[in-house]
Amino acid sequence: MRMRRSHLQRLALALNRVPLSGPNCHLDPIFSTRKPGFLQPYSAGLGDILSGPNAELTSSVFLRGETAFIRTYSLQLPRRRKMKLDRGWMWCLLLLSSLAGAAAAAQEKQLELDVSDVDEDMGLDDEELNVLLAGEEEEEEEEMEMEMEEEDDEATVMDEDHGDKTDGTASAKAGVDANVSFQVTYKTPVPTGDVYFAETFDDGSLDRWQQSKTVKGDADDDIAKYDGKWAVEQLKENKIPGDKGLVLKSRAKHHAISSLLNKPFVFQDDTLVVQYEVNFQDGIDCGGAYIKLLSDTGDLNLEQFHDRTAYSLMFGPDKCGEDYKLHFIFRHLNPLNKDTEEKHAKRADVDLKKFYTDKKTHLYTLVLNPDNSYEMFIDQSSVSRGSLLHDVIPPVNPPKEIDDPSDSKPEDWDERAKIPDPEAVKPEDWDEEAPAKIEDPDALMPEGWLEDEPEFVPDPIAEKPEDWDEEMDGEWEAPQIPNPACETAPGCGEWNRPTINNPLYKGKWKAPLVDNPNYQGVWKPRRVDNPDYFEDLHPFRMTPFKAVGLELWSMTSEIYFDNFIITSHKEVADRWASDSWGLKKLVASANEPGIFAQLTIAAEERPWLWVIYILTVGLPIGLAVLFCWPKKSDDEYVYKKVDPPRADIEEEEEEDEEEEVADEGKAAEGTEAAAAAAATEEAEDEEEEEEEERRRGGGGGGGRRNRSRR
Repeated sequence: MRMRRSHLQRLALALNRVPLSGPNCHLDPIFSTRKPGFLQPYSAGLGDILSGPNAELTSSVFLRGETAFIRTYSLQLPRRRKMKLDRGWMWCLLLLSSLAGAAAAAQEKQLELDVSDVDEDMGLDDEELNVLLAGEEEEEEEEMEMEMEEEDDEATVMDEDHGDKTDGTASAKAGVDANVSFQVTYKTPVPTGDVYFAETFDDGSLDRWQQSKTVKGDADDDIAKYDGKWAVEQLKENKIPGDKGLVLKSRAKHHAISSLLNKPFVFQDDTLVVQYEVNFQDGIDCGGAYIKLLSDTGDLNLEQFHDRTAYSLMFGPDKCGEDYKLHFIFRHLNPLNKDTEEKHAKRADVDLKKFYTDKKTHLYTLVLNPDNSYEMFIDQSSVSRGSLLHDVIPPVNPPKEIDDPSDSKPEDWDERAKIPDPEAVKPEDWDEEAPAKIEDPDALMPEGWLEDEPEFVPDPIAEKPEDWDEEMDGEWEAPQIPNPACETAPGCGEWNRPTINNPLYKGKWKAPLVDNPNYQGVWKPRRVDNPDYFEDLHPFRMTPFKAVGLELWSMTSEIYFDNFIITSHKEVADRWASDSWGLKKLVASANEPGIFAQLTIAAEERPWLWVIYILTVGLPIGLAVLFCWPKKSDDEYVYKKVDPPRADIEEEEEEDEEEEVADEGKAAEGTEAAAAAAATEEAEDEEEEEEEERRRGGGGGGGRRNRSRR
C-alpha cells in the first residue's frame, strides 16, 4: 500500500493513540530514509519489554524514500520484569550443594568409619563382636578402680608437634587438652585362646629374650659379631602411652635375638598362624624385618643363634635397592637323602613399596593350613596365596623322568632345517671385490680451501720448561695448536673427495637356502626314570619349631617390632590385632593431615603437581560455567520501535530539497558546457577550411568570404 508523506504522518499520529495489550503500552513508528530496522528499547511511553503471553498483533511502519510500507509483526509483551534461570544451571546448583553436603557428612563421620573398618577387618560376626564387647564391659567394671591408679593405661592422642612433648600421665591427669583430637584407652592385649607364643613388650623388659653372643662365620672380623643394639621403646610417631615395642637401634650391624615358645609347634593337624607388627620408622634402605621359626633340633642354643641356625620357616618383609619382597621360605626335608632344601613362595600379587615408605605400623600375617595351602596378609588384606605343592620354587617333588646323562647326539645327526642350494651358481657379473664405498666423482673442493696450510701448527708462545733435559727427555718440541689461518677457511691441508655407496657393490655371494632333505629335527636325549624321585604329598609336615628369632642385617636403624603371636586359630590372631594394631591404625588415621594438607605437602616436594591441581580444579569449573550458565532465550530479546524526533525529520526533508536543487543546477551547468564545447569545435573546423583554400589560390578567397557571409 502506497501513501504520500502527509498521509503517512497523519497515520502515525493515529497509531500512536492505539492501545496495545498493556495499560501504558503503545507503538511508535519509525520514519527513516535508511533501511528498515529496530532501535533499542527505551521506557518513555512504551512500558515494559515487549514480551509475554498477552502480546497482540501490531503494526510497524517503515519509510523508504517517498513511500512507506506497513508490515505486521507479532511481539511478546511481559507484564513484569523477570530473570529466568536455565534448567541446567539449577541442576548444577543442586549437584554442587549435594556434593558439599556429602563432603561435610564424610568429614564428620570419618572417625566412625575408621573404627568400623577396623572391626570389619577383624573378620568378626555380630555374635562374636557382642561377646567381645560384653567381656570388655565386665573387665572395665572390675578394673575401674585400678584404672584410676594406673596412669600408663590412659592415653591421650595429641597433635604431632605437641604429642611428642607430653606424656600419657600428664594428659590423663589434665583431661582433654585443646590440642587433643580424641582419647583412647590402651590395655595390654591378652590372647583370647590357645597360643604358642605372644609378646607385647609392654613391660619394658627383654627378660624373655636372649641376645646372640656368637659371630657370623662368613663375615669380616670387624662386623662378624652380633653386636647390634636392641631396645624396648614407644613409637616415634603416633605413639600410644603404655604401648611399647622392640626396636632395632644400630645400622650396618648384625642383630640376633630370640625367645622360646610356650610349647613347640608340631606340624600335624593344626593350622599355623604367625602374626606380628613392623614399622620402618626412618624408612628402609637395605635390610629385612623377617622372623625365623627355629627348628626343634634338640641342641638349640639361643646364645649361639646365627644365620646358619636351623629353622623351619622364615616370614616377613625384606628390601634392598628397589626390590621389595615379602618372604615366605620353608625348609623341606628330602625323605631319601635327608637333606634340607629351601623352598620360596611366589612373589606377592600387589605392589609392596608403600608398606616400606609410609612410616606406618603394618600387620604381617601368615596362615599355613594342613592341606598345604597358604595365604599371606598385610594389614589383614590378602597379598598372596598358593599351595606348597605347586607355587614354590624349586618344586617340592622332583620330576619322575629326567634326561639320560649318558646319552649323546650321534655324529651323523643333522639338525639343519635349511642348507645352501648345492645347484646354485654365482652369476658371472657378480664382483665380490667391488668396494662398498667409492669416492664421489661429482664432488668439488670447496672454494677457499687452503691446501698449503697444515691443520695444526706449533704454539708460537710456548716455551721450553726450565727443567727440560734433552738428554733425558729428548728434543723439545712446542705443542701443536689448531692453525689460526684455518678458522675462516672451509678447511686446510690435503683435500680428499667424500665417499658414497658403491652402486655396483654386491658383497660376498652366497647360495640361497633350501630345505634340507636329511633334516632329522633337534636332537634330545632320551628320558629315563629319575633315581632321586620321590613324592611328598604333605610338605606341610615340616620339622617342629620351638623358638622365634630375629637375625637381621640392616643399613637403617629404628625398625620397630611389636605384638608377636603364634597360634592355630585365625580368629585369635584377629582379636589380638583388634586390641593392638587396630588402635595404632586408628591413632595414625586420626593424626593424619587433611586431604588439602597432604596435597600441599606433596606439591612442596614436587612443584609440578601445582599444574595438575590447577587443571583438576579449573577445568571442571570452566566446563560448569560454560554449560550451566543461564542462556538468554530468544524470547528475552525484543525490539521496540521509537518515534524519532520531529526536528530530525524536518532536517531530512530540507536536505532532500537542497539535494534536488543542487541536481537541477548541475544539469543546467552541464547543458551550457556542452553547447560551448560544440561551438568551439565548429570554429576550429572553419579555420582549417580557410587555410586549405589559401593554399589553392586567390580565387578561392572570394568563395571563402561568400561562405563566411552565409
